[in-house]
Amino acid sequence: MAISVSVPHIGPLQAGLRNSITDVDGVRVGHCTLDAGPVQTGVTVIAPHGGNLFTHRLPAAAAVINGFGKSAGLVQLEELGLLETPIALSNTFAVGTLLNAQIAHTVRANPQCGRSLPTVNALVLECNDGYLNDLQAMAVQAAHFEAAMQALSPEVAQGSVGAGRGMSSFGLKGGIGTASRLAVVGQAAQIFTVGALVLSNFGRLPELILAGDPLGARLAAAEHGDSAPEKGSIIMILATDAPLDARQLKRLATRAGAGLARTGSVYGHGSGDIALAFSTAQQIEVEAECVQMALLADQVLDPLFHAAADSVEQAIIHALLTAETVRGRDGHVRVGLRERLADHPDLLGKTCI
Repeated sequence: MAISVSVPHIGPLQAGLRNSITDVDGVRVGHCTLDAGPVQTGVTVIAPHGGNLFTHRLPAAAAVINGFGKSAGLVQLEELGLLETPIALSNTFAVGTLLNAQIAHTVRANPQCGRSLPTVNALVLECNDGYLNDLQAMAVQAAHFEAAMQALSPEVAQGSVGAGRGMSSFGLKGGIGTASRLAVVGQAAQIFTVGALVLSNFGRLPELILAGDPLGARLAAAEHGDSAPEKGSIIMILATDAPLDARQLKRLATRAGAGLARTGSVYGHGSGDIALAFSTAQQIEVEAECVQMALLADQVLDPLFHAAADSVEQAIIHALLTAETVRGRDGHVRVGLRERLADHPDLLGKTCI
């Protein structure tokens, strides 16, 4: 039985209305969850706006904090700084399938893609959910991507859903988490939103820090320790309505690492830690020959950096506290943090009671 645990609010900044990445206007998220015995996986899709992303692209950039990962589309994103498909998340062995699904989806909406129009740079990011999920079943299909697209909504389910179904964090159940923060920028006090969505699949239990509380060390000691090496990963997606270009968005994405580190990550050898940030402030037409953008100056970006770090940390906490226990392949089980704490209520710190 899970214990009732209050969710601490990270940092001084106010959250958006939903405390979700979808507090950035136009952003929507959809899940498709596969829950069938040894198959514990799924697909999560983030759509940055409601229009045709191939023809109306967005500035974007990625920060590879530790590159132990098999994501698709990051090379061209680094070069051109443009987001031209939704962002698909799933397990490691699903990358090829989802890459093809993204391309097919784009071609159906844009019949001249790859002919009179450029080819498409589809984005698929992954984590290895193989402890709970039978990766070799290759269960994710194109239909699951389409189902996630059909499920796009501003309301975001968290925890053991979509791509997060089979994920593990700190030896506990991981998964999907989301959060947002409002940043007051410059002398004009403009308010911009930064939203985060994480696919959390990283960490060792002794290193878990929950809102500044070293809860994991107490849990590990109570359960005779955890000497397993770090072998997980995390994908961190940041959305903002602040007018930033790709260079500035790379700076924003880099700050996701600050929020990640606060939870106890040391970016272990086998952990693929990747952040991607995009701005919805201006769309760029596919065949535009001249692009003019009014940007925030770099010297006023600190509040956005603060919002990025806090929203990522908050999203990881949400993933841990919403994830339900899952039993997967070969009898493997990952217990949700709330359920684990039910066995050790005396270990709760002041931040979580």
